[in-house]
Amino acid sequence: MSEAAGPTGIYDAGDIYDAIYNGRGKDYRAESAVVAKHIRSRFPAAASLLDVGCGTGGHLTHFAEEFGDVRGIDLADGMLDVARRNHPGIPVERGDMRTFRLGRRFDAVACLFAAVGNLTGEDELRSTLRSFAHHLAPGGVAVLEPWWFPENFTPDHVGGSVVTHGGMTVARVSHTVLHDTGDASRMDVHYLVAKPGQEVRHFDDTHVMALYGRAQYEAAFTEAGFTVEYVTGEYPGNGLFVGVKPVNQEGE
Repeated sequence: MSEAAGPTGIYDAGDIYDAIYNGRGKDYRAESAVVAKHIRSRFPAAASLLDVGCGTGGHLTHFAEEFGDVRGIDLADGMLDVARRNHPGIPVERGDMRTFRLGRRFDAVACLFAAVGNLTGEDELRSTLRSFAHHLAPGGVAVLEPWWFPENFTPDHVGGSVVTHGGMTVARVSHTVLHDTGDASRMDVHYLVAKPGQEVRHFDDTHVMALYGRAQYEAAFTEAGFTVEYVTGEYPGNGLFVGVKPVNQEGE
């Protein structure tokens, strides 16, 4: 087994990330359909969408089928490399959700898979929602999937899975605790990766994810000029925040 050959973290290893979630059966098509439904119910003519924190692009193709003009941004080059390979017709680029400026507007912005949990503190959450508003046309819709809320976070959680996908077998074991700061979770993850003809590789990773409360999300949306609704039931996990930019708001 090799330690040195492993990546420094999962976001540097988009192919391994892809194998894990595709192997688990993550239903990107169904998730995209729910997001599109919420967008269409608020902006029926929506024809463009920006996926913020797009990762390896699992939602991009499905969004493109619905909206046509679709683009993705992510901060991790390892994820973007796989997104470009898997979805060559959809433009993706490196961008920080807190500060990105693309020089154009979209009818919708989506930020899924709890990517917002990678932020730190309320100021970064507010900056992110302002960036969303800046890139939305008047009447545009922002859809955000939150990480756990403080009240439904389960500390000392242990999880594990083994998947085989695309000629690769990946074992993943995680242990999640409350971070020392008290306002974030800390997840320590170990991976074993095996491919035919190669040594088994091991690497580990740590994710510190902000535990924002519902009121903090809603306040950040409101401060950025959105009307916001928290919806549950159709989308897996912790629901969705859906914000609408007023038709008379031109942006920052």
